[in-house]
Order: sequence, then C-alpha cells, then structure tokens
Amino acid sequence: MATRTIPILPCRTLPPVLDFYEALGFEVTFLQKSPNPYAVVAYGDIELQFFGLKAYDPEQSISTCYVLTDEVDALHTAFRAGLKAAYGKIPTRGLPRIGPLKDMSYGVRQFLMTDPGGNCIRIGRKTSEDQHHRPAPEETFARALHHASLFADSKEDPAGAAKILDRVLSLTDEQPTAVQLLKLLVLRADVALRLGDEETAATATQRAAAVQLSAEERESVRDALERLEELGG
Repeated sequence: MATRTIPILPCRTLPPVLDFYEALGFEVTFLQKSPNPYAVVAYGDIELQFFGLKAYDPEQSISTCYVLTDEVDALHTAFRAGLKAAYGKIPTRGLPRIGPLKDMSYGVRQFLMTDPGGNCIRIGRKTSEDQHHRPAPEETFARALHHASLFADSKEDPAGAAKILDRVLSLTDEQPTAVQLLKLLVLRADVALRLGDEETAATATQRAAAVQLSAEERESVRDALERLEELGG
C-alpha cells in the first residue's frame, strides 16, 4: 500500500508564506484564493500545504512538522543561499528565520526554519536508530553544551540557553578545552542574536574567533566554525 503523510499548516495570509518557500526553491503547485485560501508547495518529494486563517497570530504559532531526508546538509546550504538572495541576508531571528545545522543528542542531524506563518519546519537526517534523548554528560562544559543546545535548537528557547551558557562561561575554578570554548562561544553569539542582543553577540563572536585550534580540532568543529563565519567572526 502506497502511503504519504502531508502536513496542512496555518497562516494568516498566503502571499508572504508562498514568497518564502519560493525563495527556498519550492514550487507553488496549487493556489486557491477563494472561498477558502489554500496553497500547496513542493520541493522534490517534500510537499507542504497551507490554509489561510485571518484570526491566526504567527507570533503565537506552535504548529510544526518534521521532514526526514538524506540531503539535510545540501538542503541547509541551498535554503540559506535562497534566503540570502531573497532577503539580502540570512534571517536568523524573528519571522521568517532559519537555524544552524547541528548534530543533536537524540540521534538526528537537523536544522529548524520558521516561515512567515510561524510554522516551524524541522528538517533532519537520522544519525542513529535510537531517537531517545541521550543522558547529559557528567563533565561540566559538555553538560552545559548538551542542555544549551537542546534549549536553543530543539525547544527554541534562546533565553534559557543564554542562562546556561553565561553561568558556565563565568566559572573560574574550571576551564573548558579549546574545542568546548569555541562551541560555547559560538552558541552564545547565536542565541544572543536571536534575542536581539547585538553587543553580547559581537563579544562572543570575537572571543570565539580568537580561540586557537589545531587542524584536527578545526575539523572536529566544522559546523561551529561555519556558523561562526556566518555570524561574522
């Protein structure tokens, strides 16, 4: 039996949502303006459907869906390029926005993007058959990274992530490794920008850019270094 599941997501009006997905490279395959606004967009095998609801508030949206793909890295690169071309920059806060590509502790490599309708589209590739959250590490800085990453890129709670990171970065009796420090600072800059705190973001970015790494260490934190470059470090 051939089976497909297609999410139907809300928005206040269709035009800004369709513009966003067209910037990503989606094709609008169906559009109905009345009596009920409805549209379908497609990108390869990915299909999303939308309906208009005048009373809907995108800022209060909790609607989401997950797209599983083997091409998560390629899609992240393509989508960021499309958004930069359309908006003049890669939007990382507010609506719309796209987040960083990360290996999460629950066995997926993923990124999150939120469209102008407030719909969070999670796009990822399984890296393990075990989809449960892994136990937090015992070591201080690894534990902080674990929890802060979950707050920032799973719960979408940048303020919660900032509290964790500020606490661990202020420690004086323990010191992170160079790799840990880079990851902590890049994530701190990232969440600061999401919170509109340009000053903290600039400070964290500068500190991260100054961290000395060996060639092997740089390879192990390639995602973080790419994010640092995007943040302006």
